[in-house]
Amino acid sequence: MPGNKRLGFLDRYLTLWIFMAMAVGVAIGVVFPSVPALIQGMGDGTTNTPLAIGLILMMYPPLAKVRYEEIPALFANKGLFFSNMLITWVVGPLLMFGLSVVFLSDYPEYLSGLILIGIAPCIAMVIVWNELAEGNREYIAALVGINSVLQLLLFSIYAWFFLEKLPPFFGLDSIQVDIGIAEIAKTVGIYLGIPFLMGVVSRYGLIALKGEAWFNQQYIPRISPITLTALLLTIVIMFSLKGELMLKLPMDVVRVAIPLVLYFCIMFGLMFFVAKKVGASYSETAAVSFSAAGNNFELAIAVAIGVFGLNSGQAFAGVIGPLVEVPVLILMVKLAFALKKRYF
Repeated sequence: MPGNKRLGFLDRYLTLWIFMAMAVGVAIGVVFPSVPALIQGMGDGTTNTPLAIGLILMMYPPLAKVRYEEIPALFANKGLFFSNMLITWVVGPLLMFGLSVVFLSDYPEYLSGLILIGIAPCIAMVIVWNELAEGNREYIAALVGINSVLQLLLFSIYAWFFLEKLPPFFGLDSIQVDIGIAEIAKTVGIYLGIPFLMGVVSRYGLIALKGEAWFNQQYIPRISPITLTALLLTIVIMFSLKGELMLKLPMDVVRVAIPLVLYFCIMFGLMFFVAKKVGASYSETAAVSFSAAGNNFELAIAVAIGVFGLNSGQAFAGVIGPLVEVPVLILMVKLAFALKKRYF
């Protein structure tokens, strides 16, 4: 992140820290099985408190940096906005469905778990990936807000269509799902509403009290390291929760991971080059590309647990989602910089 020397050391070796955090998480889950059990018991319903705190802290600094008053001007490029909506809400769910059918047709629980991931665009960690790739903060904040509203309106309809109506056309059993809008609203409110409110209140409140120069030169540099620190701690927690199961079922992890890796790479690459084609700047291109590629695994996991149970194949596939998304999208951050040098 430009101009932030305190993050230089973490930034320079971030990929290494990510993989070390994953390894530490798995080791904790295997060597100290009581720790994941303790973490799993810390929550309310389908919301895990340590994970929620980690995600909120991760997202707060980027959301505090957003210049919200500049957001309306970003949508002058209507081609960029509508192409992002098309790829995110039409191409993405269809692509995940197709990949799931190709790779997991004989694993119906894993298949339906991936479909739940595919119909929920990201509203949380995408902010972090965009920040690391130096994407446009204002654009990503606007897209996250729009996707949150659309998720409230469309998630139940998409689940009905992709799990109940579409599978029989491919020789698969229909899966009936009853997802209440209250659960979706709760997830969106926790993982987006809280850090968004914190960001807006602290930004405009502190600027009013201390001035914009103090906010940008003193406050922002102090809170910026929270993002990567919370990211690493969250990764440790996520991998510790399912570390032992991943080692017991390695081939199942691979089977689920293959379509996920293809999905993330295809969505990122497709959106990146479409954005460049319609004349977007690099910062806008990075924002829409990570918005299209990421998924709301928090909602997918919550729904999978609520509908199919904590020990279901759907919940297992849902957990594998972020475990694959983290290393793949951190590599996409590096790819974004490489493409920036070549095309911008």
